[in-house]
Amino acid sequence: MPKIILASKSKVRKKILDENDILNEVKPSNVDEDIVKLSLLKEKATPEIISKNLAELKANKVSNNYVDDLVLGADSVIDLEGELISKPNDRNEALGILKKLNGKKHHLISSVCISKNGSMVWNHTDKALLTMKKMTEEELKEYLLKISDEALYAYNVYQIEGEGRHLFSSIDGNKNTIMGLPIEKIKKYLDNYK
Repeated sequence: MPKIILASKSKVRKKILDENDILNEVKPSNVDEDIVKLSLLKEKATPEIISKNLAELKANKVSNNYVDDLVLGADSVIDLEGELISKPNDRNEALGILKKLNGKKHHLISSVCISKNGSMVWNHTDKALLTMKKMTEEELKEYLLKISDEALYAYNVYQIEGEGRHLFSSIDGNKNTIMGLPIEKIKKYLDNYK
């Protein structure tokens, strides 16, 4: 299996690659996601299109600097009835997002892209459907107190393999997709890569 460059500073994505014995090196893309999202939202892009575009943009940007290396870009967004929910910038925003999701179903969309020499060679998007329990504002605040800043900003408000699991009445989808990296599809591509 070839070594890849991960165009992300996500410790969770790095950990998933390591746990699956995929040799990798981290080179963050430093793409300004907010500017890209605003531009795409003006064009009425869906959350899924935004996720795909960001994953490709990150992979291509880093790939331009590494001749013949495979570069993996990834992006995850929350789709609440067609509304794009982005990562919070602070704990007040995190509480606002949890209030929005409270008692509702939403999709978590994770897109991945592999680029070589500045162009996409493969991509995949996966979705999970999550139903959040109906909780009081006090319960939501208590949950946020249990979550470290690092986890809060890395996991789209909830940490599914940790405390966040208790927020949901049902989860339909792959845990790695929810954590931001649909690893089985990536492995399949890399296994067949020549």
